[in-house]
Amino acid sequence: MRILLKVGITAVALWAATVLIHGISVDGDTAGRRALTLVAVAVIFGLVNAVIKPIIKTLGCAFYVVTLGLIGLVVNALLLWLTSGLAERLDLPFHVTGFWPAFWGAIVVGVAGWLLHLFVPDDKD
Repeated sequence: MRILLKVGITAVALWAATVLIHGISVDGDTAGRRALTLVAVAVIFGLVNAVIKPIIKTLGCAFYVVTLGLIGLVVNALLLWLTSGLAERLDLPFHVTGFWPAFWGAIVVGVAGWLLHLFVPDDKD
């Protein structure tokens, strides 16, 4: 149940990025099609973050220390851009046009996800 909630939160955060950032788009004939596309992209984004991000953090931990963690913004942007490429290969109409839209989109997704998580109760409470 918790995983579905996280996917939903990520989908809403991705939607916020498509609304706020020029260069990130989701296409579809209907609102339902766009919503399903965002849910599918949220699943892909979650898998990319779960599999690739820990490897990058481990291999590049020196860069995280030297840049005081700011390299994380670049890593998140590249992961969002990678998610866009994977979505296109799966014929999902989600597209990020370049690095800068991915950079700002990753910030929007991170902040929106964080804000939405504030309203979700933790299982430990």
